[in-house]
Amino acid sequence: MVTLTGQVFSYANKIAAEKAVKKIKGVKAVAEDIEVGYDSQDHKTDTEIANVVIDALAWNIAVPKNNISIKVEDGWVYLSGKVEWWYQREAAKRVAQHLIGVKGIINNISIKQKAEKLYQIKERIVKAFERSAYIDANTITVELVDAHIIKLRGKVNSFAEKIEAQKAAFYAPGIYEIENELEIIS
Repeated sequence: MVTLTGQVFSYANKIAAEKAVKKIKGVKAVAEDIEVGYDSQDHKTDTEIANVVIDALAWNIAVPKNNISIKVEDGWVYLSGKVEWWYQREAAKRVAQHLIGVKGIINNISIKQKAEKLYQIKERIVKAFERSAYIDANTITVELVDAHIIKLRGKVNSFAEKIEAQKAAFYAPGIYEIENELEIIS
């Protein structure tokens, strides 16, 4: 268990610190108590932040136009709407997290349902694991809970591998929730 505390000058720095710790071998959990603080010259009103988020999303090719709604409250950005792919959901979040004034992000963007047979979804996920240099596909089992939710079970060597498996699974169309029960063995 690693606990992160202190203050950083941007939400992106907060996320970067968390990601760096998760890559360390042997880390099984992270308690993140980092605060985002800005100098007075960098302070932005919620209206300013909302306008910048709208512009940044409009300029990002990975984010579908007119599908995302934004609310900003006390520097926290709330994203909502529907997209077809997980990477689009994550792209919207990444765009917002790098903007001055953002203290945190609540990503409520959902994934639209795709008409695909359940066995095809499972097959896509397993093939994605097999293509990855970071994932040992032989140690992970993919179970379909329903058409939009999957469960990952098995053993992995690191927190980073656990997260990589989850990311790879999210690239299957229509998946919007993953129950990640992978156990870290190192």
